[in-house]
Amino acid sequence: MARLPLIDPASTSGDIRASFDRMPVVLNIFRMMAHAEANFIPAMRFANSILHRQKLSHVNRELLILQVAQWEHGEYEWRQHVPIALGVGVTQRQIDCIERGRYEDAAFNPAENALLAFGREVIENVRVSAPVFAAMRQHFSEQEVVESILAIGFYMTMARLTEATEVDLDPAAGMTVFEGGKKRSG
Repeated sequence: MARLPLIDPASTSGDIRASFDRMPVVLNIFRMMAHAEANFIPAMRFANSILHRQKLSHVNRELLILQVAQWEHGEYEWRQHVPIALGVGVTQRQIDCIERGRYEDAAFNPAENALLAFGREVIENVRVSAPVFAAMRQHFSEQEVVESILAIGFYMTMARLTEATEVDLDPAAGMTVFEGGKKRSG
């Protein structure tokens, strides 16, 4: 049971209500986020930009999101993003490796290994060592490096939101939400 009551979308108005009305599935995370009225719409736009407008590939983004969820014990994010990851091309073996913290497994190609090493240092240390940063730069553009950091930070925030407030888990609906957001970002 969530530590704060979930916002009833029918009790909202204006842009927040319009945002709820456009959602293909109204997830509990969004109902919790709606408590932060001034931040709700910007956060939803930011999330949509991460999922649909970044140059960083969908596979690489989902690897990072799952890494954050695994590291932060973000059960809610894990449940929603495993189906998205599978839907965009992440393999079950890669998901299993991330779940076990095996980021250097042969399931990952050299670019993915560099990405996950980078992600781990951003999550754990904030600062990234020179060798890990150099490896990341071998495979990713400046834009993708910054997009990776922003995706990691956003999903760390979402894990903290769901874990600190003990948001009730929804059935996995991530791919429906992902596809619905794709239509809005086009």
